[in-house]
Amino acid sequence: MEYKTLTCDNPEPGILLVTINRPEVRNAINSTMMAEFLSLWQQIEQDSAANCVVITGAGSAFCAGADLKERSGITIETWNEHHAILERAMEAMIACPVPIIAAVNGPAFGGGLELVLASDSAYAAANATFALPEVKLGIIPGAMGTQNLPRACGTRRAKEICMTGEPFSAAEALEWGVVNRTCDPGSLLDEVLQVARSISANAPLAIRQLKRAIAAADDTDLMSGYRIEQEAYDRLIPTADREEGIRAFNEKRTPRFQGL
Repeated sequence: MEYKTLTCDNPEPGILLVTINRPEVRNAINSTMMAEFLSLWQQIEQDSAANCVVITGAGSAFCAGADLKERSGITIETWNEHHAILERAMEAMIACPVPIIAAVNGPAFGGGLELVLASDSAYAAANATFALPEVKLGIIPGAMGTQNLPRACGTRRAKEICMTGEPFSAAEALEWGVVNRTCDPGSLLDEVLQVARSISANAPLAIRQLKRAIAAADDTDLMSGYRIEQEAYDRLIPTADREEGIRAFNEKRTPRFQGL
């Protein structure tokens, strides 16, 4: 995977590290980046080699939000064209069957915070800051922020964050449920990769079905969600990985999962 605004590495088998790589503009999102994110999520869905994806930012920022210089003076038609790509990219990110972890190494504003919220889990450097400042620009969050933020921190808190547009700290993000954990800035990526390593070591088909089942909890009633869980469970019974997991447990050894 070679892109202009994203750098993709495999620090170890099964883990894909994606670095937002526009440090000269604090990793601001432009139209090229969203097209590349769309391509990335589509490729990951087609390629089972990655068992976990980690997203972080180059330099001192995670992502400062939209590149407003690119948007200055463009026509409404061009604005809508750019946003259509963003919408498709965010939909593809949510649909990605592989777990996504955000390693928030610095400010995550606007679309940057929306990338964090669209991830399956998030870990933040203790000095990271967050905001959805769109109302200060005459718009509202447009990359699922109004949908994912209430699911993370509740409706009242989400209204406060979005309607004031004011920044909040990593400690507040942890308290409010926006991130899973805060870390020392120097150890952030190591801690996130350890989590990714733990996920990647498990049966990949089970992880994908688990992600699908848990996602249903936000969108369905209890029994409808349970039926989705049952369907996901049943899909795993005939797999070779299920047989390997049971066999390895009884033989007191580490299982060798193959995603089959």
